[in-house]
Amino acid sequence: MLQIQNLSITQKKDDRVLVEDLSFVINNGEKAALIGEEGNGKSTVLKWIAKLPEVHEYANISGSMVCDHVIGYLPQELRPEEAVLSVADYLESNCSISMQNPKDVSVLMRKLGIDKSLRYETRPVNTLSGGERIKLQMLSLMLNDCDLFLLDEPSNDLDLDTLEWLEQFIKESNRTFLFVSHDETLLENTADVLIHLEQVRRKTIPRATVARTGYREYLSRRERAMEHQTQVSTFEHDQFRKKKERYLSIYQSVEHAQKEISRADPSGGRLLKKKMHTVQSLGRRLEKEQEQLTELPEAEWAILPKFPEGIEIKRGKTVLDLYLPELEAGGRVLSHDIRLNVTGPEHICIIGKNGCGKTTLMKKIVEAVRAKKELSVGYLPQNYNDLLNPEMTPIEILAPNGDKESVTSARIYLGSMKYTTEEMEHSASELSGGQRAKILLLKMILEGNNVLILDEPTRNFSPLSNPALRTLFKNYKGAIIAVSHDRRFLAEIADRTLRLTKDGLIEVS
Repeated sequence: MLQIQNLSITQKKDDRVLVEDLSFVINNGEKAALIGEEGNGKSTVLKWIAKLPEVHEYANISGSMVCDHVIGYLPQELRPEEAVLSVADYLESNCSISMQNPKDVSVLMRKLGIDKSLRYETRPVNTLSGGERIKLQMLSLMLNDCDLFLLDEPSNDLDLDTLEWLEQFIKESNRTFLFVSHDETLLENTADVLIHLEQVRRKTIPRATVARTGYREYLSRRERAMEHQTQVSTFEHDQFRKKKERYLSIYQSVEHAQKEISRADPSGGRLLKKKMHTVQSLGRRLEKEQEQLTELPEAEWAILPKFPEGIEIKRGKTVLDLYLPELEAGGRVLSHDIRLNVTGPEHICIIGKNGCGKTTLMKKIVEAVRAKKELSVGYLPQNYNDLLNPEMTPIEILAPNGDKESVTSARIYLGSMKYTTEEMEHSASELSGGQRAKILLLKMILEGNNVLILDEPTRNFSPLSNPALRTLFKNYKGAIIAVSHDRRFLAEIADRTLRLTKDGLIEVS
């Protein structure tokens, strides 16, 4: 279905190699997932396979691809010019829907769970819910008879029902998939091939692993291999240390004897000189032996700073007491009679169908909580550009005053989250979604917020980072109000889960 040979990708901006000599094959019907930490080139790989010209604006790429099938590409975000099209115009421009067999269109729409009336909608695509947009794009790809689906974070912004639909669609489809996703459950339930892109040694060396196995099995094998390598490396280095100590002891002994020997004993001097040559020869052999020692395994572990000590809200303190008679957006009433009471240090999660008004509600919650001056509120919006100036660098965002102490602190924190020195000077618009999410997370940590309002907090983090992210929030002693459809996040973080319906918030047992 798809064969990639010797793919190498180098960023033009800072000449950093993201991918080097990557080769893999995806067979017909396989479900392959690209995984790795943020900014490692996963989206760039998909764009190159999809033959998008804009990828060459920021990256130098070499390698070959063999694919005689129709490729369909689903981006993380729609192009601005597409997002403002009406639904009807989008479908016409992307798959000439008016020229399609009406029966085939109806069958596909029913299979995808799309309301028939949607195809005639005059609303702009960017006003649809995340789930509606995904299904609309999938309809377009299927009407174009695509055989190979390239999906870049398809689970972003999906409600639980649509997420489960997407899982079933990928699992049961006879089409071939290559996708990027942060969702560990989706990866576990669908992927049978893993392509893991890493950046090790302070992001100076790219590494890629191709494994024809499931996600959990891959992580388990990787952990066992690293444990074994650690044991071997530790044993070899311990044995080498003992040899080196013996060598140094002999060397120092001979050196001391040479210094102490009398000039009246030339024969003894010659013997010591010969012995020193032998010792030095042993030293050179040890140097060569050291080069052959098994190295300690290096992995791109997710490192997330902790919130400062002392951030907390006393138990029972009112954080939010909200009543909304109506929740309205775009002239439509989405819900009514919304009541939400949050006390410290509760962790509240809100779920609900796409388009039910969760993001609109979160903005109302932000306004209400920020009105309480005694609280320090951190906000992670669904659209990062709501808070990030795309022209500013991470340093400028985290240290707006520009004083030396703030800049140094920002650099230390960014470095701990594997930003390179060059990436710290990139504009936010040049960073991946996950890297931008990390900036906002660091901003909350540096500000010491004791209330966090999070709209889909795990949506752009790598699946490898998500366990550390969940631990960070689980140990947080302030209040959290989050919208999430990440099943693991809900299971581990939520003290209470509430579903937003047209009749308000309903507690989920």
